[in-house]
Parts: sequence; structure tokens; C-alpha cells
Amino acid sequence: MSAEARAAAVGARIREARERRGISLSALAREAGVGKATLSQLEAGERNPTIETLYAVCGPLELPLSALVGEVGGAQATAAGGMRTVLLDLRHRPDGTTVEVFRLEFPAGARHSSPAHGRDVTEHLVVTSGTVRVRMTRSVVVHAGESTTWTSNRKHSYAASGGPAEAVLVITTPPPAAP
Repeated sequence: MSAEARAAAVGARIREARERRGISLSALAREAGVGKATLSQLEAGERNPTIETLYAVCGPLELPLSALVGEVGGAQATAAGGMRTVLLDLRHRPDGTTVEVFRLEFPAGARHSSPAHGRDVTEHLVVTSGTVRVRMTRSVVVHAGESTTWTSNRKHSYAASGGPAEAVLVITTPPPAAP
């Protein structure tokens, strides 16, 4: 699929989710901290979104990232700070909970700043090689073979520390609240 086709598909998913939730373009832009013109361009498929922008939009829509980028294993994206993500697995539980499993690749010096996700979204990070510094309300250094878990209801960030690193991230998103 071409970059233009991917941007159009993501834009259509954003618009459909926004309309399904009964949220205006202006309200979503305000809640996500994204410019209204930017959001309009994304929905029209005229702009390629960053991971940061998609996460910002996911929070108010109470959706997992995969709902916007596509639910196909192997879907890849690169964050502004150089971190790469690959969707490894996606599960929809009968109760509406979504579980996403991503491989995170951090070239040396890569970092990623993530806005708050929706209510009660939980992240589990297992570092498989190198060292990753995670900042939430405090900073945690996670070495290969170690893990950390947090509720991502506030801004948080990841950064490779001392060289390249890889990790597996499991994000559990509860079902959306009724509109």
C-alpha cells in the first residue's frame, strides 16, 4: 500500500471514530491538543500523521492505536524521535478490551514522547536488549530482561539509554465508555 493510501485509510478511520463518538472536529482537536487544520488534513488523507499525533487522537476517542493505523500484524511506524514500532499481535476480548503487542526498536539516541492515552490504559514494557529509560511521574531505567508496568493516563516517554535497544510493549485498552 502506498504512503498516500495509508494516509487516506488512517484519515478515514479517524473521521469514522470521531463521528461514531459524536465528537465535532473542533472538540477532538481541542481535546487532543492538535490543530483543527491539522486534524482536518489528517481526516482528508492529505497529511501523514506521526505516532505522537495518533496517540493524542486515540485518548479522546478512547481507542487503541491499532484502531487508527490498521489491525494488520506487521504494521510499522516511526516516531518523530526515531523509535520504530511494529505491531506483532492484536486481540479483541469479548468484553471490548483490546490488547496490542508491539516490538519497539530504538536506534542509539532514539526517544519517544507519548501523550496520555485513554482512561485506564495499561502499558507493560519488557526490554529485550539494551536499556530503556521510561519517564512517567518518575524516571525508571529498564535493562534487558527487566520490565515495568504503568497506567498511561498521563504523558510519558521512552528513550534508548547508552546505545540501541529493543523492547516488547503490551498495551491494554479497556472498552470505550458509552457516548
